[in-house]
Amino acid sequence: MALDKNQIAKRIAQEVQNGYYVNLGIGIPTLVANFVRSDISVEFQSENGVLGMGPFPFEGEEDADVINAGKQTITTLPGASFFDSAFSFGMIRAQKVDLTILGAMEVAENGDIANWKIPGKMVKGMGGAMDLVASAENIIVAMMHVNKAGESKILKRCTLPLTGVGCVKKVVTELAVLEITPKGFKLLERAPGVSVDDIIKATEADLIIEGEVLEMAI
Repeated sequence: MALDKNQIAKRIAQEVQNGYYVNLGIGIPTLVANFVRSDISVEFQSENGVLGMGPFPFEGEEDADVINAGKQTITTLPGASFFDSAFSFGMIRAQKVDLTILGAMEVAENGDIANWKIPGKMVKGMGGAMDLVASAENIIVAMMHVNKAGESKILKRCTLPLTGVGCVKKVVTELAVLEITPKGFKLLERAPGVSVDDIIKATEADLIIEGEVLEMAI
C-alpha cells in the first residue's frame, strides 16, 4: 500500500528531534507540523518570517493574516515571533536551522535536487529553496516516487534544472525511505505492503539493499 501525503509527512516527523529548528517547504513538508510528537519541543520556521508555527488550523478558526510561505493559513504556538524576510533569510544563511524539509521534482543518487522549474511551464521562481539547500546541513525530501506518467523521480542524474548540488541526506516517498550515501541510494524502509521489487521497479537509480528491509512504522 503506497502512502498518502499525510503518511509521508507522519514518517518524516519521526526524524524531528527535541530542540530542533525546522524549516518546512511548500507542499507535503507543511504537513509535518501536524504529526510531531507532543513530548518534544520543536520550532518550525517559515521563510516568509514566522518562527513557532503550529499545526494547520481547524476549519472556521483560520486567520487570513497568519500564513506560511505557501500562503496557507497556519497556527502559531506560544512564544511565536514574526519578522521580515531579510531577518528570516539571515537565520537560514547563518545555518541556524537544524533540519530543512523540502518537496522535489527529482532527486539524484549523489544528493542533487531539482524542485523549482519544469522547462516550458510557468513558474513563480525558485523562492527560498536555493538559500535553504545551500545553507542547511540536514535536508530531507518529501516527494512522490514516480510522476503522473509513472516515470521514476529517483534518478541517477537529475534531468531538470538543479536547485542544489549534493545536499540531500534522505528521501521519503509513498513507497520508501532512502538514504543518500557516497555510493548512492540506500533503501532503509519500505511502505506497508510494498515489496522491495516494487521499489526497484519504480526507481531509475540503483539501490543499495543490505539485509532485510523493514516496513515503515507509521
